Amino acid sequence: MKPGLSAFARRCAEAGVVGVVLLHGASAGAQTYPAKTVRVVVPFAAGGPADLYARFVAQRLQEATGQSFIVDDRPGAGSIIGTDLAAKAPADGYTLLMMSNTHTVNESLVPKKPFTLMKDFAAVAPVNYSDLLMVVHPSVPAKSVREFIQVAKSKPRAMNYASSGTGTPYHMAGELFKAMAAIDVVHVPHKGSSEARTSVVSGQVEMMTDAITTMAPIAKAGRVRALATTGRKRSDVMSGTPTVAEAGVPGYEAVIWLGIMAPAGTPKPIVDRLNAEMTRIAARPDVRRNWQDQGAVPMVMSPAEFERYMNDDIAKWAKIVKLSGARPDQ
Repeated sequence: MKPGLSAFARRCAEAGVVGVVLLHGASAGAQTYPAKTVRVVVPFAAGGPADLYARFVAQRLQEATGQSFIVDDRPGAGSIIGTDLAAKAPADGYTLLMMSNTHTVNESLVPKKPFTLMKDFAAVAPVNYSDLLMVVHPSVPAKSVREFIQVAKSKPRAMNYASSGTGTPYHMAGELFKAMAAIDVVHVPHKGSSEARTSVVSGQVEMMTDAITTMAPIAKAGRVRALATTGRKRSDVMSGTPTVAEAGVPGYEAVIWLGIMAPAGTPKPIVDRLNAEMTRIAARPDVRRNWQDQGAVPMVMSPAEFERYMNDDIAKWAKIVKLSGARPDQ
């Protein structure tokens, strides 16, 4: 018997029940977690959806566990700087990563990264998803998705669409639309969503697919024309606006989703504890109302289900990255 074990452990070992002691120890660790402050790394700029929802979730995890959950914004290199920081953290449950489908896109868009998402991280839980809103400048002679496709086909590469940068959900939503509608409009990447939004509102760029919570008020004010939302069903925020799928491109779906991961090797009892807390948060009526007002829909999955979801998303966007020829330096 190894030195340092308790008398109780030695007696159990003599009785042939070492496994019971080890199991008891693992359970005790999960029951006492978290015993100190938990850091939630957000590899995106402060004030964006990932940062805002990370703070929202952190506050409620703190209320549920009695320990502090602090948000650490580490933007840069299209999420890679902060993600690499989280990947190299100890796998003890005290560093978490707030990630998005930018990460699943980057698996094919940026293959030479210092980490591999599904190898260096463990799935914990999804958070929510939000639809996007496809809009055009009022000068564009198209009042529907079908009409926009007709105009684009009549003038290949004559129209542009804006995004907040290569590899972002807004860029990939545009490339998916191009592929499924069989049109050729030119991608114009910007340094951020605000800059891209200004371009389409001013008419410098004809089209954009943007976060519904930000773009809906602009569309309702008549500064841009809403053509469609990008989810599987109509959004409560723009209930009178059809989805892209029902407006002319069957099967189209592109949303922004957020999730939580932990460094690979994080003990399963801790992952399960966090997943259970996230499930309880998503079920709260006040949380659902708050998110609904912002156009966000809670997502609930087990860690295994979330892992499968991400693998499917990686495969989906790998096809679009290859088809579009997108590169991280574009």
